[in-house]
Amino acid sequence: MSDVQAQFSVLRQTADPAVADAIAWLIEKGEDHQLNRINVLDFSRQAGFDEERVISGFLHASRLGLFDLTWNVLCPGCGGVLDAHSTLKSLRHDDYNCALCAAGYEASVDEQVEVAFTVSPRVRRIAAHDPNTLPIWEYFKQVFWSSGVDFNKESFASLTDEVVIDALELPAGEKAVMSLQLPAQFIIVFEPVTHAAQFIDVQGEPTKERQQLSLMYNNVHAPTGTTTMRPGPLRLSLDNQTGARVLPSVFIAADGLHHLIGKRKPFLTAKRMLTNQTFRDVYKADNLNIDQRLKITSLTFLFTDLKGSTALYERVGDLAAFDLVRAHFHALLEIISSEKGAVVKTIGDAVMATFIRPEHALAASLRMRSAMAALNAQRGTEDLIVKIGIHEGPCLAVMLNERQDYFGQTVNIAARVQSLSTSQEIHITGSVIDSPAVAAILDKAAIRPIQKQAALRGIADKIVVYEIP
Repeated sequence: MSDVQAQFSVLRQTADPAVADAIAWLIEKGEDHQLNRINVLDFSRQAGFDEERVISGFLHASRLGLFDLTWNVLCPGCGGVLDAHSTLKSLRHDDYNCALCAAGYEASVDEQVEVAFTVSPRVRRIAAHDPNTLPIWEYFKQVFWSSGVDFNKESFASLTDEVVIDALELPAGEKAVMSLQLPAQFIIVFEPVTHAAQFIDVQGEPTKERQQLSLMYNNVHAPTGTTTMRPGPLRLSLDNQTGARVLPSVFIAADGLHHLIGKRKPFLTAKRMLTNQTFRDVYKADNLNIDQRLKITSLTFLFTDLKGSTALYERVGDLAAFDLVRAHFHALLEIISSEKGAVVKTIGDAVMATFIRPEHALAASLRMRSAMAALNAQRGTEDLIVKIGIHEGPCLAVMLNERQDYFGQTVNIAARVQSLSTSQEIHITGSVIDSPAVAAILDKAAIRPIQKQAALRGIADKIVVYEIP
């Protein structure tokens, strides 16, 4: 049995077998471009699989060495990849600049960091493993633009037909000249390898005199510049002083370009990955550096606690209580994972979990309550009563005690809201109930939340909370 066959054998045991078979088929039969920066949400949609099963399958495949996992920092304007990291640990705190958009951004793991998978060169060689050999537009499509930009053959053909005036491959150390006819439009000379751009504001009366512009490419990230020219002929001199091929391309910055790169499809974000149970289980120590702080603008926290657990041990004895608590944990953790959440940690008889969206946390909490009722019914007792609190807001992803954790006031409030519960009721905050999807769940279940003000320990002002009876 070959090493790759052995890897697939293990994958079928650790991941969903149907997903593992689909991954095996993709690696064997897929076209080169399909195996570079795979958008797993798109793969899931096309294959008809549940997204969580696919994410889990690719994570296990990556851990086995079938794929290389990359964290790509994206420009929210054009969808370009500003930087690619093999680990989240190398994500910078300072701004990432997009020359094409002439803007700087702080990398947010909510929507600006894409997680993608590329087949390992040890498993199968593809063209993108040597990006300097890719044709210009394949380089743009496979290397510069992210997997979230929704290209098809027709739309990409329109790029070269309607948006591009000229483009060329310029080998390392060489010079070239482009002879162009400038239209009365805003022009961008963009080079995707060095991420360099020159803007040309073409205005005024047309001229027949040849205008001159010289651009030099090197390893220094120069700021994007703008020059004004008149419609008419241009001699564009290009000098490549880098050690690699460059791809200077002249775009018309009009509606055609904006429409083309404005079409987007969902992709796997770093935030979703950090809130994925398989990732937390498989990549335990590979998340963040000890001194790293990643801002997340919105994350939903769910805290649970088992009511009266000390009295439970006293009442039924250590062995019976342990079995009950273990059954309770098993049910909660299974529900969290199935509702697209992840367990951050357990503290005694309590659980801290995260979810991408509030509705997933609420759905999980309602199922938890039902699961406890079912466990109590099986045993003919009322011993398992879980107090639940949910809050949503900004936070920091950090490393604490060799484990990925979260820090901030959102976390504190979520923990305090849980402590308001005295029985099986669930407490949620205004930021949670404001979600239309949460309102839809409550309406469908015919649940009328009870609004009240609560003083939370360590929080200066009272806050409005909602009891889910």
